Amino acid sequence: MTRIGLISAATYRYLDQPVRNGSHHGTAFASTFNGFDEAEVKKHEWTFVRAQERIEGAKVVKVWDRDKAWAERLAKACDIPMVTDMPEECSDDVDVCIIVDDGSGEQSKYAEAPLRKGIPTFCDKPLSMTAKQAKAVADLAHETGTPFMSSSSLRFVPDIVALRDEVEKIGPVPVSQVICGNELVYYGIHALSMAYSVLGGGAISAVNVGKEGMNIVRIRFEDDRDVLLLVGDRDTMRSGYQISLYGKKGWKTVTPDLKNLYRYLLVEFLDYVKTGKEPYPLEQEVELIAALEAGKRSLEEKREVLISEMFE
Repeated sequence: MTRIGLISAATYRYLDQPVRNGSHHGTAFASTFNGFDEAEVKKHEWTFVRAQERIEGAKVVKVWDRDKAWAERLAKACDIPMVTDMPEECSDDVDVCIIVDDGSGEQSKYAEAPLRKGIPTFCDKPLSMTAKQAKAVADLAHETGTPFMSSSSLRFVPDIVALRDEVEKIGPVPVSQVICGNELVYYGIHALSMAYSVLGGGAISAVNVGKEGMNIVRIRFEDDRDVLLLVGDRDTMRSGYQISLYGKKGWKTVTPDLKNLYRYLLVEFLDYVKTGKEPYPLEQEVELIAALEAGKRSLEEKREVLISEMFE
């Protein structure tokens, strides 16, 4: 049985908004491994995502959250034996550590303790809101030699994985388009992750010709390939995800089915821990953050921004 320590899993605060009791990712992750008691879930008014399909052979045995009372409620609902007082304790006497997106964009700060202890760690998206911070965490993972992974769940949903096999039939694909709603870095990572999953990395520059609340970012890649990234806030467009490939031999558009999307992500992480084979290089995730950040800077400075500038 793989023993899991789960960090920042019971509450959620997106940037400067009020704290929300419960967490989409935290409750989904916990119930994917441990299941849930419906009667306990219904005792509280909170965000609780009930996993529809379990992952066997692994169990959350420790949980921490900045609000201990809600961590205790999550523990009771999902049969988690221990609620810790400090996040560092979640990486003691466990086999892996999972850090949940808590809305701050800074959850990677919790990765140092497990990485230095040699505990394989997954950090929920976004790895960071800046490329420099993302690289610092990746550097620590390499320095310690500890398996480390960070990703959007959209990389691994079956529709996106299957689209990789379509590229040869459609391609070459000089232009693709990915779309999602909300903030450019924090949520745009989902859209851009689909493009990276299907077509790979190698971003060199970004130019944002959109406006406040509606980002239209052309990201250029080393192989003279362009990805058009459309990310609009809630006042501009509804949320959702879509990818379109425009190839020499054909076009293909996919709106991915998001059912059980967290399960595919967690299975990928556990497989990585078991086999030692990275699903993709960690440096690619750092690059992805840099591309999003460059798109944000481009809008502010009204110019094309090199990805390398994000590390200066």
